[in-house]
Amino acid sequence: MTWPANARYHLDPAPDGLGLAQDLLNTVAAGTPRKPDLLASLEDAQAWANEAIAQWSQATGQPAPQVELDADGLEELRAFRDALHEATATAQGATSGAGVAAAPVVHSATAALQLGEDGLVRLEPRGTGWRRLVSLILAAILEGQQADTRRRLKTCRNPRCRVAFYDRSRNNSGVWHDVKTCGNAANLRAYRARQRVRNP
Repeated sequence: MTWPANARYHLDPAPDGLGLAQDLLNTVAAGTPRKPDLLASLEDAQAWANEAIAQWSQATGQPAPQVELDADGLEELRAFRDALHEATATAQGATSGAGVAAAPVVHSATAALQLGEDGLVRLEPRGTGWRRLVSLILAAILEGQQADTRRRLKTCRNPRCRVAFYDRSRNNSGVWHDVKTCGNAANLRAYRARQRVRNP
């Protein structure tokens, strides 16, 4: 089984549960050529959610919760996806959190801390429908922040693309989801622009 939205772009997924956040980001109509929006209809969104949650369960070793979406919840899920895209791009552009005022809360979700028989404390997402899905994603992002992997989840610098990728470069300097399709095209445009300035 693979992450359904990430598979459309032949991407290596982000590790562990963070792959769910990446997969949600990649449900958007993106890429070159454009792939369809996987949250365009309730039927498509439910199919995506079922597959993505099953993959999340496999990646994390946790049981897959049942998530039933409805029309109102689908609108909320799309709004959360848009906010997550914006937050990912903002985090990507930030160099340091030092001296920066706390940002306003965009979305919140319910979760509980649970002590297991193994002595480990776990974050247990709560809620139903889209709220449960958002809770799973926010918990995965929190875990990614704690593991210092969240900063490697980025969106392609190509404004026509917007694909979310996990930067595996040693120095976390990647800006394109695929250098061949997005990076080369951007570099060629920049080269031509420099040539036009030099040779009017």
